[in-house]
Amino acid sequence: MKYWLFLGVAIIAEVIATSALKASDNFSKTIPSMIVIVGYGLAFYFLSLTLKVIPVGIAYAIWSGCGIVLISVVSWLLFQQKLDFPALAGMGLIIAGVVVINLFSKSSGH
Repeated sequence: MKYWLFLGVAIIAEVIATSALKASDNFSKTIPSMIVIVGYGLAFYFLSLTLKVIPVGIAYAIWSGCGIVLISVVSWLLFQQKLDFPALAGMGLIIAGVVVINLFSKSSGH
């Protein structure tokens, strides 16, 4: 179970790092740039820990799928980036895919 927690930490760290990447203004701002470096370092470290139990394809599908949806929400809230219906529908399909993997896949390392 702790490996799923590690995957959650990896996802959150990646979302924070990606949000800071926008705020870093092409790495011209020091604090956001440091957050990017530390955030991605933590994201990949915790993702690597999950791979002891969770297959790489499953872990990466969940990590990237959740990251896409969460960073889109953060971008909408922090940067006022608009999400149209096709974007929302696509994210709904991504969420559905993550749910299917977690509920039905025997490959997911549960």
